[in-house]
Amino acid sequence: MAKPVKELETLKHHLQKNSLKLTRQRELILTTFLKMEHVTAEQLYHILAKKDPHIGLATIYRTLKLFCETDLAQERHFGSQTQFDNVSHKGHHDHLICTSCGKIVEFQNCQIENLQEEVARVNGFTIQTHKLELYGLCHTCQSA
Repeated sequence: MAKPVKELETLKHHLQKNSLKLTRQRELILTTFLKMEHVTAEQLYHILAKKDPHIGLATIYRTLKLFCETDLAQERHFGSQTQFDNVSHKGHHDHLICTSCGKIVEFQNCQIENLQEEVARVNGFTIQTHKLELYGLCHTCQSA
């Protein structure tokens, strides 16, 4: 299993800055998390418990919070579920979320981004960050 060098260095730097250590469990969580998209802490726990039965759900939650602090992940609230989005290797993107099956589709659209900037400019507003989430039914659920 190849180690994620860039992400590992980012995490190490953050941990050192906060007088924390890079543990074997944190490294395992990072390596596994980076292979996934839009995962809950519970889903990650079920995968990791097979590799390390001593790893706890609380450790996963704390580690995912560290990933968010280092911009390796974003905490997202899609409906009633909190998921963690692996953002270390991708730029800004938005989401389409199916309200029936929970499918998540990532997309980028320059026209939407430009329109948001225009709306902000007209209103004398400077955007620092944003999240665009569109909720509806995916093609499969529409057909059902």
